[in-house]
Amino acid sequence: VGTGANHAWKVLVGGQWSALSTGVVSYIPPASSLIKKEAGVQKGAANPLTDKVADLKIEQLIKIAKMKETALLGKTLKEKIREIVGTCQSMGILVEGVPAHDAFKLIEEGKFDKEIREEKTEISIEEMKELEEEKKRLAEEMKERREEFMAKAKEIVGAMQGKEAGEIKGKLHEAKIPEEIIKEVMPAEEEKPAEGGETSEKSEGEKKD
Repeated sequence: VGTGANHAWKVLVGGQWSALSTGVVSYIPPASSLIKKEAGVQKGAANPLTDKVADLKIEQLIKIAKMKETALLGKTLKEKIREIVGTCQSMGILVEGVPAHDAFKLIEEGKFDKEIREEKTEISIEEMKELEEEKKRLAEEMKERREEFMAKAKEIVGAMQGKEAGEIKGKLHEAKIPEEIIKEVMPAEEEKPAEGGETSEKSEGEKKD
């Protein structure tokens, strides 16, 4: 119980409230939010398997793992970092310039043991600039890939004019067009009149006659 930042935590034991601890309660955001902050992006990739939105250094992952230390399941710092890498994978975030599944291997092979052992959490200004350049390059790649998908999707839709929507969608999925683009290019489906609706209108007209 308590108000503001200072709380006196109590637990009910045998019908009696007993003090558990006191202090300042701090909130640590989810790992995904911390990753976005470190990467300088507002959101992860819509299609993380193909799109990559940013790159992070091992020091940044160590920093996040230490911040989320009590919330992670791993027993060692290395295991906790692996959990953060897993979150990066689901967001389309590279680690040290490689996809997350490759970063897992590098961590297990001991490539970053020195940084992890020393618990390094800072990167240089030069490294920050490199990450920004990498982010711009990734954004350009995503833009080009999206334009290619859009052109292909429009080509498929144009060639299948008059076909059932389900058949068109099937062809788009077959071509591995991202779902967000499928939603954009699919022609709007005409609303079907409610059953008996047309008859009702005629009946109304007949009544007026």
